[in-house]
Amino acid sequence: MTTHDDSQLLDDLARAYGIADHYVDIWGTRHEASEATKRAILTAMGVPVNSRAEREAALASLHARYWCRVCDPVWVLRGDHSDAAWSLRVRSREDQDRAWTIRWSLATEDGRVSHRGETGPGSAALDHTLVDGARYIRLALGVPAGLPMGYYRFAVCVAQGSHQFEGTSLLVVAPPACFVPPDLEAGPGTWGLWLQLYSLRSHRNWGVGDFTDLASMIRWAGETLGAGALGVNPLHALKNTRPYHISPYSPHSRGAVNEIYLDLEGVPEYCRCVDAQRVVAGEAFRSRLESFRKSEWVDYEGVHRAKLEVLELLYRQFVSDSTNRLDPGGGPSPESDRARAFARYCENQGESLDGFALFLALTEHFSKQVPAPVTWRDWPAEYLHPSSPAVAEFRRRFQDRIRFYQYVQWQAHEQLMAAARLTRELGMVIGLYHDFALGSDPSGAEGWLLQDVLVHGVDCGAPPDPFALQGQNWGFPPFHPMALRDQAYQPLITLLRQNLSRGGALRLDHVMGLFRLFWIPKGQNAATGAYVQYPFEDLLGILALESQRARTVVIGEDLGTVPDWIREKLAEICAFSYRVWYFERHPDGSWKAPDQYPVHSLAVTTTHDLPTLPGFWQHNDLHIRDRLGLFPDAEVRRRTWEERARDKARMLEALRVHGGWQGGARSADESQDLTPEVLDAVHRFLAKTSSLVVLASLDDWIGETAQANVPGTLDEYPNWSRKAAVCIEDLRDDPHCRRLAAVMRQERGSGRGRPPGS
Repeated sequence: MTTHDDSQLLDDLARAYGIADHYVDIWGTRHEASEATKRAILTAMGVPVNSRAEREAALASLHARYWCRVCDPVWVLRGDHSDAAWSLRVRSREDQDRAWTIRWSLATEDGRVSHRGETGPGSAALDHTLVDGARYIRLALGVPAGLPMGYYRFAVCVAQGSHQFEGTSLLVVAPPACFVPPDLEAGPGTWGLWLQLYSLRSHRNWGVGDFTDLASMIRWAGETLGAGALGVNPLHALKNTRPYHISPYSPHSRGAVNEIYLDLEGVPEYCRCVDAQRVVAGEAFRSRLESFRKSEWVDYEGVHRAKLEVLELLYRQFVSDSTNRLDPGGGPSPESDRARAFARYCENQGESLDGFALFLALTEHFSKQVPAPVTWRDWPAEYLHPSSPAVAEFRRRFQDRIRFYQYVQWQAHEQLMAAARLTRELGMVIGLYHDFALGSDPSGAEGWLLQDVLVHGVDCGAPPDPFALQGQNWGFPPFHPMALRDQAYQPLITLLRQNLSRGGALRLDHVMGLFRLFWIPKGQNAATGAYVQYPFEDLLGILALESQRARTVVIGEDLGTVPDWIREKLAEICAFSYRVWYFERHPDGSWKAPDQYPVHSLAVTTTHDLPTLPGFWQHNDLHIRDRLGLFPDAEVRRRTWEERARDKARMLEALRVHGGWQGGARSADESQDLTPEVLDAVHRFLAKTSSLVVLASLDDWIGETAQANVPGTLDEYPNWSRKAAVCIEDLRDDPHCRRLAAVMRQERGSGRGRPPGS
């Protein structure tokens, strides 16, 4: 039987591990976290809580965890740190409290010691406690003033006679805010387009939009239309298999790039690889490519297999070229330059690339077994952890196969970075804008490589809201806040650094994940979830530091259940808010005026999870939800249809006032098309907003009615598969696109100026 004291112990543990005791949903209703939910989440975190003794032991362990460390694993300083001081803990007798000498040093990232010092005996203990009967005291050590922003390795030795205690910590000195391009702040803001890269059709791609198509769109948007940004979906690595592994928001690695976007004919080895050219020119292969191009939907598996088949040949060509180190004249050959460039890339990417390639090689190896493992959890026990001796032996034996997957990533990296460079050459104020997913597929590379900092016994999701009335379960494991801090946030720092380096702006999907995440116990529905808090002050400092280093704008996707204080914290560091036209309304449902948008924000008409403007106008999204049974009952369905009619009337009123629309009273008939005049008015309204960045949707421009993804569905709807109705070659002279671009330029001017970082 659970007593009041037992419940209090559980509550104390839940609070210590960051589990919020309640949350308020988007309708203002308060939800309490149940005891069952707290137990399930704590158990998933590795905290035994089934008995009173286990709960008491867990609390005692937390107490000892703090005091028995000489210093914290990481410390993030933001803003003025002139009065900052390290907290040091050592075991001490009461008569020795002032007998300690402290020797310390600070080293920069290149290993150079920048500061060192020593304090003599005499520092008074700030406080003390008992751990298993031993007395521990806490001392303070001042931090040097005026440290430049960056990462430092702090090392300390606290000694008294023959007794000494040593510790190390990562010191992060963060700037006050994220990067914002001076040209953006000084001007009227900029505008651009966003699109789903996989959906692009072209006469030359292999059935999925690729990085050459991306470069073509950048040139069209930047040179022809005068856009300052081009946005794309997350480009993270996927398994590219249906139905579970094609969502760009559930990748198997956020640090790696999806090789399906490679233009293989643009890989330097292709022009020298006779075998690859012969395969691609073959009748059977050409027939496959033609079917991929003509298909209404992206054939992820087919395209991926075809590209890997040719990549194998290109890699062989690269290996063959690399063995010829000198040209006949005795100087460096292009092949040896390529080999050196590859070596530099691998060295720069370090353990992240090596681990990803290792995972792919292991997956390939075990897939040949009968029966083949379903996920990495089904591998033989000795391979379940990346640091095992068996994995080390596999790495030694299969180095060439690992190198192949590193080569594939190298090519994807080169082509993506070339597209990003093109935006800078064109002088686009923002340039390439891309997306960083909140989490990753638990069966993927990240799930295996980062299992020590991920909690696999729960899923992330969101509580119910108007667009997902049953809540959402995204199916990926969250970071364990304490485990992440124990690793000095290094896994997250690496992921942010990799993604921020790839463009001029990075959108953080569900940016609330830096503050809190909605954890759902495995096997339960979203209504049973609870929020878990994260060390957001530390994470915001790291985000600002990495943003400034990469000179990349940060956009935080802050839709859904977002407390005001979170938006205020993001605004303090100039992380742009993400404002969707559909949602920017007053409590009575009327649309906000353009000047009510935050300056540091990105404004869009819609998102990948919402209907396009033409689809919204024709109620296409409501028909889809109805057909898939996503309305809980007929009454909710009726009210939703009525609300859509009212929304359209409110939209038209807002467009009449702020968008220059001259139409009269309009019917709310769902069969009614979105007229060019109304579409122009929407974009004029958006361009007039105070937001420094405005992005129009390519789908809206070409009249697409089907949305990219329907939340809450898997294979009931062709998520992440729809191709654009128009080939990119036909877009260049499209009069509708030119007209809408002119509307944007009239309000915002050209989006081209000095490139960020110039």
